[in-house]
Amino acid sequence: MPVKIRLQRHGKKGKPYYWIVAADARSKRDGKYLEKLGAYNPNTNPATVELNVDGAVKWLQNGAQPTDTAKTLLSYKGAMLKNHLAGGVRKGALTEEQAEAKFTAWLEEKEAKIQAKADGLTKEEAKAKADALAAEKAVNEARIAAAAPAPVEEEVAEEAPAAEAEASNEEE
Repeated sequence: MPVKIRLQRHGKKGKPYYWIVAADARSKRDGKYLEKLGAYNPNTNPATVELNVDGAVKWLQNGAQPTDTAKTLLSYKGAMLKNHLAGGVRKGALTEEQAEAKFTAWLEEKEAKIQAKADGLTKEEAKAKADALAAEKAVNEARIAAAAPAPVEEEVAEEAPAAEAEASNEEE
């Protein structure tokens, strides 16, 4: 029975949400599956991927073939690296401890990158809000300035008869 690791679509129209599953290659896209390995939500930024890495590695070692998108997600979460390191342990190229140390170091580096991106997005969002507020203040000040000259003209008009009266008083 050929097994594939693939995405199973859930969610509503326009808001996809995927399960990462190990399924028989002959079953329907959203049909019967053998094991649910995780979930993928592309609607968030950065996209949210939850994955049972050990379960995915077990299926990969048993011959399951990931689809292109599933392979990208497995690489993103480190399942492909862990499978590669497990192959090295089986061949005697490195010990179990060395493989675990490499995988842990990679995970820490990956988490730092993801956190940096999330922080950058938060800063961009705050900057965009500040820029929008400044633009709104400028528009409000322009409205106030546009409304202010009309009363000033009336005051000038009221001062003009007073100035004429003073001029006539000076003539007399």
